[in-house]
Amino acid sequence: MSEPVSDDRTWDDATAGTPVDAPIPTSNGSSGPDAAVRHPHPGALLEVDDVTLRFGGLVALDKVNFSIYPGEIFGLIGPNGAGKTTCFNVMTGVYRPTSGEIRFEGQPLTGKKKHEITRLGIARTFQNIRLFPEMTALENVMVGADARHLTSVPGALFRLPRHRREEREGREKSMELLRTVGIEKRAGEVSRSLPYGDQRRLEIARALATDPKLLCLDEPAAGFNPAEKERLLTLIRGIRDSGVTILLVEHDMRLVMGVVDRLVVLEFGRKIADGQPAKVRTDPRVIAAYLGEPTDAA
Repeated sequence: MSEPVSDDRTWDDATAGTPVDAPIPTSNGSSGPDAAVRHPHPGALLEVDDVTLRFGGLVALDKVNFSIYPGEIFGLIGPNGAGKTTCFNVMTGVYRPTSGEIRFEGQPLTGKKKHEITRLGIARTFQNIRLFPEMTALENVMVGADARHLTSVPGALFRLPRHRREEREGREKSMELLRTVGIEKRAGEVSRSLPYGDQRRLEIARALATDPKLLCLDEPAAGFNPAEKERLLTLIRGIRDSGVTILLVEHDMRLVMGVVDRLVVLEFGRKIADGQPAKVRTDPRVIAAYLGEPTDAA
């Protein structure tokens, strides 16, 4: 069943105030998000090319296509069961696509292990928070920083100079990231004792500790009140301004339309719309998918 955009089911209210950004140039010299999505540009950071994923007789993703470009905030939206998180899982190595290909900086991701994808520069958060509950906030972020360390197991066991240097640098970097997300005062507290919103921000800090080029946020505003969502918007824009490209999956249409540069809409595993927010919010298929109305009526 399709879920409503907002409590009063008013699409225009939920997407009001959407900024319209300049179109991304395409390889043939034209401009516009549609051309960019249909014809992958050599400058694309991530390309999802005709990706299909089947679980037995269930088609979870059906020939999904889109491209993400460096420096943008890209949205992936759709009603419950649309395939958004499944698409995330294919991109990050949890699932292997039945057919199609995903490329990151031109390099195929299919068949790569999750830690290999992380090292290439893709990090993610999770719909359901996955922290190490008995570790402190600082230690959780340091786990992310360890993904880039080069110390061997013997080097760590004997605490050789490189290990001590990487550990010191990792601690300093982790504290800086806790400041970035606004929870540095919680550094010494175990993560299970943190308020829900701080746990969400801690997950983002841990993902950033891996030095990603692409940060994938899976419903980061889930459970947030309006004030927390505003702070999250500021944080997302700040991360993008620091040079990290962002892929955002989110149900809150007001938040999505207020922060993304482009977006793709999925329904039942198929792409039904793509482009800039001002275009997508008026697409009859998108309105019908979210409001549960027949396309003609929408």
